[in-house]
Amino acid sequence: MGTLLVAGLPTESQSQAPEVHVHAKSAPSTVLTVTGLDGKTAAYSAADLKALTHKSITVYNEHAKANEIYSGVPLTDLLAKANVPAGPALRGKLFLLYVLAEGTDHYRVLYSLDETDPVNHAGDVIVADSLNGSPLTEDGAFKLVSSEDKRPARWVRNLTTVTVKSAE
Repeated sequence: MGTLLVAGLPTESQSQAPEVHVHAKSAPSTVLTVTGLDGKTAAYSAADLKALTHKSITVYNEHAKANEIYSGVPLTDLLAKANVPAGPALRGKLFLLYVLAEGTDHYRVLYSLDETDPVNHAGDVIVADSLNGSPLTEDGAFKLVSSEDKRPARWVRNLTTVTVKSAE
């Protein structure tokens, strides 16, 4: 059985130092697949995402040492299309749900569902398709960006899948 590494953190069964992932050059993302808790999927092309309501956020990118303006679709909006609960409906055992996001380079990050919900959390998590007014190119068509993370370690460039799962 393989070892699950999320953002370079070791599992309990690993005794050695955490494996460090360097963002290798990978194929650009062209389709985003969102999978709800029920297993149903929806695929979005760049044109599909562009047609949805967008939100712009300004974030400081520690890697670039600069403020950047990303525009994209709130992750909660895409999850709602996959029948994932949000807002006041998110309570009780639903707090055990999480979002696993992965890029074409297989870099994966995890957010609790609550962290993606603007009704319950101060920050914004968006699936960006533009940076500073220009379409994303080097980072693929899609990039997951969080306004509340102090450094972009949980941002996923070349975003290709978003999957909702339960920790239970």
